[in-house]
Amino acid sequence: MTTNTRNTTVMVTGASGRTGSRVAQAVRAAGLDVREATRSRGFDWEDPTTWAQTLRGADAAYLMYPSDVGSPAAAEGIGALAREAVGLGVRRLVLLSARGEEQALPTEEALRSSGADWTIVRAAWFAQNFSEGPLADGLREGGELVFPAGEVEEPFIDVRDIADVVAAVLTSGDRYVGQTLELTGPRLLSFRQGVAEVSAATGAELTYLPVPARAYRENLTAFGIPQEEADFLVEVFETLLDGRNAHLTDTVHEILGRVPRDFTEFAREAAAAGA
Repeated sequence: MTTNTRNTTVMVTGASGRTGSRVAQAVRAAGLDVREATRSRGFDWEDPTTWAQTLRGADAAYLMYPSDVGSPAAAEGIGALAREAVGLGVRRLVLLSARGEEQALPTEEALRSSGADWTIVRAAWFAQNFSEGPLADGLREGGELVFPAGEVEEPFIDVRDIADVVAAVLTSGDRYVGQTLELTGPRLLSFRQGVAEVSAATGAELTYLPVPARAYRENLTAFGIPQEEADFLVEVFETLLDGRNAHLTDTVHEILGRVPRDFTEFAREAAAAGA
Protein backbone atom coordinates (compact mmCIF):
# COMPACT_ATOMS: atom_id res chain seq x y z
CA MET A 1 0.00 0.00 0.00
CA THR A 2 1.39 3.40 -0.96
CA THR A 3 0.90 6.82 0.55
CA ASN A 4 -1.41 7.68 -2.35
CA THR A 5 -4.83 7.28 -0.69
CA ARG A 6 -6.95 8.05 -3.74
CA ASN A 7 -9.56 5.31 -4.22
CA THR A 8 -8.10 3.34 -1.30
CA THR A 9 -10.86 1.34 0.41
CA VAL A 10 -10.57 0.19 4.00
CA MET A 11 -12.88 -2.47 5.39
CA VAL A 12 -13.73 -1.52 8.99
CA THR A 13 -15.09 -4.28 11.20
CA GLY A 14 -17.34 -3.20 14.04
CA ALA A 15 -17.98 0.06 12.21
CA SER A 16 -21.01 0.81 14.36
CA GLY A 17 -19.18 0.12 17.63
CA ARG A 18 -17.03 1.99 20.10
CA THR A 19 -13.74 1.84 18.19
CA GLY A 20 -14.92 0.98 14.68
CA SER A 21 -17.17 4.02 14.38
CA ARG A 22 -14.28 6.33 15.30
CA VAL A 23 -11.88 4.48 13.01
CA ALA A 24 -14.34 4.83 10.13
CA GLN A 25 -14.61 8.56 10.81
CA ALA A 26 -10.83 9.04 11.06
CA VAL A 27 -10.16 6.99 7.93
CA ARG A 28 -12.67 9.04 5.95
CA ALA A 29 -11.13 12.25 7.26
CA ALA A 30 -7.75 10.99 6.03
CA GLY A 31 -9.14 10.70 2.50
CA LEU A 32 -9.76 6.94 2.34
CA ASP A 33 -13.01 5.21 1.46
CA VAL A 34 -14.68 3.09 4.14
CA ARG A 35 -16.48 -0.19 3.69
CA GLU A 36 -18.43 -0.89 6.87
CA ALA A 37 -18.34 -4.53 7.94
CA THR A 38 -21.38 -4.90 10.19
CA ARG A 39 -24.21 -7.38 10.48
CA SER A 40 -26.64 -4.83 9.10
CA ARG A 41 -24.51 -4.74 5.96
CA GLY A 42 -24.20 -8.51 5.64
CA PHE A 43 -20.94 -9.21 7.51
CA ASP A 44 -21.00 -11.71 10.37
CA TRP A 45 -17.92 -12.88 12.27
CA GLU A 46 -19.72 -16.15 13.04
CA ASP A 47 -20.52 -16.86 9.38
CA PRO A 48 -17.34 -17.04 7.25
CA THR A 49 -19.44 -17.27 4.08
CA THR A 50 -20.22 -13.55 4.52
CA TRP A 51 -16.60 -12.41 4.63
CA ALA A 52 -15.58 -12.55 0.97
CA GLN A 53 -18.34 -10.25 -0.26
CA THR A 54 -17.16 -7.55 2.15
CA LEU A 55 -13.44 -8.09 1.63
CA ARG A 56 -13.41 -8.35 -2.14
CA GLY A 57 -12.08 -5.17 -3.76
CA ALA A 58 -10.86 -3.61 -0.51
CA ASP A 59 -7.23 -2.52 -0.13
CA ALA A 60 -6.89 -2.78 3.65
CA ALA A 61 -8.87 -3.76 6.72
CA TYR A 62 -9.19 -2.76 10.36
CA LEU A 63 -9.92 -5.82 12.47
CA MET A 64 -11.50 -5.83 15.91
CA TYR A 65 -13.10 -8.94 17.36
CA PRO A 66 -16.56 -8.38 18.89
CA SER A 67 -15.81 -10.29 22.10
CA ASP A 68 -12.44 -10.16 23.85
CA VAL A 69 -9.42 -10.29 21.55
CA GLY A 70 -7.90 -12.89 23.86
CA SER A 71 -10.68 -15.45 23.52
CA PRO A 72 -9.96 -18.72 21.65
CA ALA A 73 -12.68 -17.75 19.17
CA ALA A 74 -10.82 -14.52 18.39
CA ALA A 75 -7.61 -16.33 17.46
CA GLU A 76 -9.52 -18.66 15.18
CA GLY A 77 -11.68 -15.93 13.64
CA ILE A 78 -8.92 -13.36 13.11
CA GLY A 79 -6.61 -16.00 11.63
CA ALA A 80 -9.24 -17.32 9.23
CA LEU A 81 -10.38 -13.87 8.10
CA ALA A 82 -6.80 -12.68 7.67
CA ARG A 83 -5.96 -15.67 5.47
CA GLU A 84 -9.07 -15.12 3.38
CA ALA A 85 -8.24 -11.42 3.07
CA VAL A 86 -4.73 -12.19 1.83
CA GLY A 87 -6.16 -14.70 -0.63
CA LEU A 88 -8.42 -11.98 -2.03
CA GLY A 89 -5.57 -9.50 -2.32
CA VAL A 90 -6.31 -7.53 0.86
CA ARG A 91 -2.88 -7.74 2.43
CA ARG A 92 -2.78 -4.60 4.62
CA LEU A 93 -4.38 -5.50 7.95
CA VAL A 94 -4.46 -3.59 11.23
CA LEU A 95 -5.56 -5.47 14.37
CA LEU A 96 -6.85 -3.88 17.57
CA SER A 97 -5.38 -5.81 20.48
CA ALA A 98 -5.15 -5.28 24.23
CA ARG A 99 -2.09 -3.99 26.01
CA GLY A 100 -0.64 -6.45 28.51
CA GLU A 101 -3.20 -9.18 27.84
CA GLU A 102 -1.36 -12.50 27.60
CA GLN A 103 -4.51 -14.21 26.34
CA ALA A 104 -4.41 -12.02 23.21
CA LEU A 105 -1.02 -13.31 22.07
CA PRO A 106 -2.44 -16.29 20.08
CA THR A 107 -4.73 -13.90 18.18
CA GLU A 108 -1.79 -11.64 17.37
CA GLU A 109 0.24 -14.65 16.21
CA ALA A 110 -2.67 -15.77 14.00
CA LEU A 111 -2.46 -12.42 12.22
CA ARG A 112 1.33 -12.51 11.91
CA SER A 113 1.30 -15.98 10.37
CA SER A 114 -1.43 -15.18 7.83
CA GLY A 115 0.90 -13.72 5.21
CA ALA A 116 -0.58 -10.25 5.63
CA ASP A 117 1.26 -6.94 5.85
CA TRP A 118 0.21 -6.51 9.46
CA THR A 119 0.25 -3.90 12.18
CA ILE A 120 -0.93 -4.65 15.72
CA VAL A 121 -2.30 -1.84 17.86
CA ARG A 122 -2.23 -2.73 21.55
CA ALA A 123 -4.41 -0.22 23.36
CA ALA A 124 -4.73 0.64 27.03
CA TRP A 125 -8.18 0.66 28.64
CA PHE A 126 -10.53 3.00 26.82
CA ALA A 127 -11.57 6.26 28.47
CA GLN A 128 -14.91 5.69 26.73
CA ASN A 129 -15.56 2.71 29.01
CA PHE A 130 -16.72 5.40 31.45
CA SER A 131 -19.24 6.83 28.97
CA GLU A 132 -20.34 3.88 26.82
CA GLY A 133 -21.09 0.24 27.49
CA PRO A 134 -21.88 -1.82 30.63
CA LEU A 135 -19.53 0.02 33.02
CA ALA A 136 -21.03 3.35 32.03
CA ASP A 137 -24.52 1.92 32.46
CA GLY A 138 -23.67 1.08 36.06
CA LEU A 139 -22.52 4.63 36.69
CA ARG A 140 -25.53 6.10 34.96
CA GLU A 141 -28.18 3.90 36.56
CA GLY A 142 -26.75 3.21 40.00
CA GLY A 143 -24.16 5.91 40.52
CA GLU A 144 -21.52 3.30 41.18
CA LEU A 145 -18.75 1.61 39.23
CA VAL A 146 -18.25 -1.95 40.44
CA PHE A 147 -15.06 -3.39 38.96
CA PRO A 148 -12.20 -5.76 39.93
CA ALA A 149 -9.36 -3.28 39.41
CA GLY A 150 -8.47 -2.52 43.01
CA GLU A 151 -6.41 0.67 43.14
CA VAL A 152 -4.30 -0.24 40.10
CA GLU A 153 -3.35 2.71 37.90
CA GLU A 154 -4.09 2.65 34.17
CA PRO A 155 -3.10 5.08 31.36
CA PHE A 156 -6.63 5.38 29.94
CA ILE A 157 -6.65 6.24 26.25
CA ASP A 158 -9.29 8.14 24.32
CA VAL A 159 -10.67 5.93 21.53
CA ARG A 160 -10.37 8.87 19.15
CA ASP A 161 -6.60 8.68 19.53
CA ILE A 162 -6.68 4.99 18.63
CA ALA A 163 -8.69 5.86 15.53
CA ASP A 164 -6.29 8.63 14.53
CA VAL A 165 -3.34 6.26 14.91
CA VAL A 166 -5.04 3.62 12.75
CA ALA A 167 -5.72 6.22 10.05
CA ALA A 168 -2.09 7.40 10.21
CA VAL A 169 -0.83 3.81 9.96
CA LEU A 170 -2.97 3.18 6.89
CA THR A 171 -1.79 6.34 5.13
CA SER A 172 1.92 5.91 5.88
CA GLY A 173 2.76 3.34 3.26
CA ASP A 174 4.85 0.47 4.63
CA ARG A 175 6.25 2.45 7.55
CA TYR A 176 4.39 0.53 10.26
CA VAL A 177 4.17 -2.88 8.57
CA GLY A 178 5.34 -5.62 10.90
CA GLN A 179 5.16 -3.39 13.98
CA THR A 180 3.32 -3.77 17.28
CA LEU A 181 2.29 -0.37 18.64
CA GLU A 182 1.42 0.15 22.32
CA LEU A 183 -0.92 3.09 22.85
CA THR A 184 -1.58 4.84 26.17
CA GLY A 185 -3.02 8.08 27.37
CA PRO A 186 -0.78 10.84 28.79
CA ARG A 187 -1.03 9.98 32.51
CA LEU A 188 -1.88 7.27 35.01
CA LEU A 189 -5.14 7.20 36.95
CA SER A 190 -6.76 4.59 39.14
CA PHE A 191 -10.33 3.59 38.34
CA ARG A 192 -11.31 5.42 41.53
CA GLN A 193 -9.68 8.61 40.23
CA GLY A 194 -11.37 8.12 36.87
CA VAL A 195 -14.78 7.92 38.52
CA ALA A 196 -13.95 11.05 40.55
CA GLU A 197 -13.12 12.94 37.35
CA VAL A 198 -16.36 11.81 35.72
CA SER A 199 -18.22 12.88 38.86
CA ALA A 200 -16.61 16.33 38.72
CA ALA A 201 -17.41 16.70 35.03
CA THR A 202 -21.05 15.64 35.32
CA GLY A 203 -21.86 17.06 38.75
CA ALA A 204 -23.28 13.66 39.71
CA GLU A 205 -22.36 11.85 42.92
CA LEU A 206 -20.54 8.75 41.70
CA THR A 207 -18.56 6.11 43.59
CA TYR A 208 -16.17 3.27 42.86
CA LEU A 209 -16.44 -0.15 44.49
CA PRO A 210 -13.51 -2.53 43.89
CA VAL A 211 -14.37 -6.23 44.12
CA PRO A 212 -12.40 -9.46 43.62
CA ALA A 213 -12.38 -10.70 40.04
CA ARG A 214 -14.24 -13.91 40.90
CA ALA A 215 -16.96 -11.96 42.69
CA TYR A 216 -17.38 -9.88 39.54
CA ARG A 217 -18.58 -12.93 37.58
CA GLU A 218 -22.16 -12.27 38.72
CA ASN A 219 -21.99 -8.74 37.33
CA LEU A 220 -20.82 -10.07 33.97
CA THR A 221 -23.66 -12.56 33.68
CA ALA A 222 -26.09 -9.81 34.72
CA PHE A 223 -24.82 -7.84 31.70
CA GLY A 224 -26.01 -10.77 29.56
CA ILE A 225 -22.56 -12.26 28.99
CA PRO A 226 -22.67 -16.07 28.61
CA GLN A 227 -21.22 -18.05 31.52
CA GLU A 228 -18.28 -19.43 29.53
CA GLU A 229 -17.27 -15.97 28.34
CA ALA A 230 -17.73 -14.57 31.86
CA ASP A 231 -15.36 -17.23 33.21
CA PHE A 232 -12.80 -16.26 30.58
CA LEU A 233 -13.07 -12.55 31.40
CA VAL A 234 -12.57 -13.26 35.10
CA GLU A 235 -9.32 -15.01 34.13
CA VAL A 236 -8.30 -11.97 32.08
CA PHE A 237 -9.05 -9.54 34.91
CA GLU A 238 -7.11 -11.66 37.40
CA THR A 239 -3.97 -11.37 35.28
CA LEU A 240 -4.35 -8.06 33.47
CA LEU A 241 -5.28 -5.84 36.41
CA ASP A 242 -2.12 -6.48 38.40
CA GLY A 243 -0.29 -3.23 37.67
CA ARG A 244 1.61 -4.50 34.63
CA ASN A 245 0.25 -1.63 32.53
CA ALA A 246 0.98 1.15 35.03
CA HIS A 247 3.45 2.93 32.77
CA LEU A 248 3.21 5.21 29.74
CA THR A 249 4.35 4.97 26.14
CA ASP A 250 5.08 7.85 23.77
CA THR A 251 3.68 6.07 20.72
CA VAL A 252 0.70 8.36 20.12
CA HIS A 253 2.96 11.41 20.14
CA GLU A 254 5.53 9.73 17.87
CA ILE A 255 2.90 8.80 15.27
CA LEU A 256 0.55 11.79 15.43
CA GLY A 257 2.98 14.54 16.44
CA ARG A 258 0.81 15.56 19.38
CA VAL A 259 0.15 14.36 22.90
CA PRO A 260 -2.79 12.03 23.46
CA ARG A 261 -6.04 13.47 24.77
CA ASP A 262 -6.19 13.74 28.55
CA PHE A 263 -8.86 11.97 30.59
CA THR A 264 -10.12 15.27 31.99
CA GLU A 265 -10.72 16.51 28.44
CA PHE A 266 -12.59 13.30 27.61
CA ALA A 267 -14.76 13.53 30.73
CA ARG A 268 -15.71 17.17 30.13
CA GLU A 269 -16.56 16.58 26.47
CA ALA A 270 -18.53 13.41 27.20
CA ALA A 271 -20.49 15.18 29.95
CA ALA A 272 -21.21 18.13 27.66
CA ALA A 273 -22.51 15.69 25.04
CA GLY A 274 -24.92 14.21 27.57
CA ALA A 275 -23.12 10.95 28.40
